[in-house]
Amino acid sequence: MVAFKEEFPYLRCDSGQLFEFNQQWLHAAITRAADQAGYPSWWLTDHITESIAFYLRLRNDEPVVPISQLSQTVRYVLKVIGYKEIIPYFSPAPPPISLSLLEVAEAAGTGYELAFFDGLEKRIDALVSTGTDSLQLCGLQACVKHLRGAKMWTRACDTLREEVVCFVREKLAARGGLDISCSVR
Repeated sequence: MVAFKEEFPYLRCDSGQLFEFNQQWLHAAITRAADQAGYPSWWLTDHITESIAFYLRLRNDEPVVPISQLSQTVRYVLKVIGYKEIIPYFSPAPPPISLSLLEVAEAAGTGYELAFFDGLEKRIDALVSTGTDSLQLCGLQACVKHLRGAKMWTRACDTLREEVVCFVREKLAARGGLDISCSVR
């Protein structure tokens, strides 16, 4: 992958998967750590998030930065500004992961719903195993139309769309105890 000038480098989690840097994700991780350390609505969260983002923009000579290195940088900043009590609580989850439902459907082939659901289950399991707490499934309408072989949206498409959404809910609920945010669009 290539990170272009003025862009952020990609982040690599421990599993080797690459993610795009997301400032809201970093902000949420810092907020969570500050809250746990006894600083609810911490006034420096925005500033630290912006500073780290600026730092990553400067590192555009490196297309990939390990999440552990980013985490170490945040911990260093917290120590330097005098808030080392937040450091033990800072443990960012991997960034939100996006999954194209259309890609899963195309891999299954037109009309092969069983293969689609099997493939979707395997992809969800693999993504959840990375430790992410946010999953974004996109391309639902295009996926359904592909599986139905439909050019126009039909009632059968409505039914299949609901089946896909229910399937995703059931698979995530079956993971028991994990707090995963998921959006399907």
